[in-house]
Amino acid sequence: MKIFLLAALLSPAFGAVAADTPRVLLGSEVLAEGGFRDLAGRRVGLITNPSGVNRRLESTIEVLRRAPGVKLVALFGPEHGIYGDVPAGDKVESRTDVRTGLPVHSLYGATRKPTAAMLQGLDVLVYDLQDTGARSYTFISTLGLAMEACAEAGVEFMVLDRPNPLGGNRIEGPRLLDERLRSFVSQWDVPYVYGMTSGELARMINGRGWIRKPCKLTVIPLRGWRRDMLWRETGLPWVPASPHIPHGESPLFQVATGMLGEIGGVSIGVGYTLPFQTVAVPKVDPHALAADLNARGIAGVHFRPLTYKPYYGAFKDEVIGGVQLHFTDPAGAPLTAINYHALEALRKVAGRDLFAEAVNAGKKFDMFDKVNGTAATREALQAGRPVAAIIAGWRGGEEAFRRERKPYLLY
Repeated sequence: MKIFLLAALLSPAFGAVAADTPRVLLGSEVLAEGGFRDLAGRRVGLITNPSGVNRRLESTIEVLRRAPGVKLVALFGPEHGIYGDVPAGDKVESRTDVRTGLPVHSLYGATRKPTAAMLQGLDVLVYDLQDTGARSYTFISTLGLAMEACAEAGVEFMVLDRPNPLGGNRIEGPRLLDERLRSFVSQWDVPYVYGMTSGELARMINGRGWIRKPCKLTVIPLRGWRRDMLWRETGLPWVPASPHIPHGESPLFQVATGMLGEIGGVSIGVGYTLPFQTVAVPKVDPHALAADLNARGIAGVHFRPLTYKPYYGAFKDEVIGGVQLHFTDPAGAPLTAINYHALEALRKVAGRDLFAEAVNAGKKFDMFDKVNGTAATREALQAGRPVAAIIAGWRGGEEAFRRERKPYLLY
């Protein structure tokens, strides 16, 4: 494994930072400052989507196309496609990109791992996707499977590193505890919130043997990023990583309610103007639900009562009520736990047992269990085990992972 560091970073002469210097430089920007020398004269494939932009909102596709000495010859599309125009879960088709004339190989269609034919003729496959910091977000599954394919094909793999929008200190939730639940939304043995950048996680995937054969890995690191930074502190623009992650704080909300949405019977704001920012159902007193959740003393979040009418989804054109989440201390809020507190509050205040309702409707819980990495969480919730006890059960795995990740951290 090779870590690309500019000589300037190592020289005392460059210790002073000009007032107009960006607070955080992306891996793609560090690569450009170095004259693209790690890609010079090489045939390059690129895994990216609309989130792969620099601070001037220039696409990495265009940056590499005009980079001196770089031969960008193929594009690879993860979930949602290279232009982010494919809905969640829908297959991405392989095709020729009309804008660039380059082949676009789908990594979310017939295969989710690059084939030998896709990699043929490449010297290096570059990864530039903005992750959200949650295990269930499929880009990190694409990351590791592409690394494995490159190892098998003898192609170098390069990560242009990006900040984790949840910061680098937050570790929360269950690890992948049941091998039968390993899937594209739970591919790696990390907690639900793992507190690493994509480059760091790539190093861990390689170093711990989570893929069949380690690849030749290069990480182009960030400059100026600290582990305690949330996205708003990076000074970087946010481009939606997928349709329901529209702004830099969206990953906070995705973690806080995304698991809840996998059960059904509740709106989490998808289908309205507040994706992942609400917990709402028909025929509930929003003020009573807000009062219950606020009385729980969950750090860093306030629940405001609201009503709204979704534009699409299970409650299309129906007035529903509940709460909107407002993070008062985003860094200190226990995001994953909010899903389970909301379940408990809905049962108590609204008399709504979402699991029982789903069972009566013949719904299965495959996706909820896969996202959790274990069926034990669901079984405990169904049995009425207190949320506090479930959360406490994560601590051993969280602390073990905090130790295990140390050798792979870059910042």
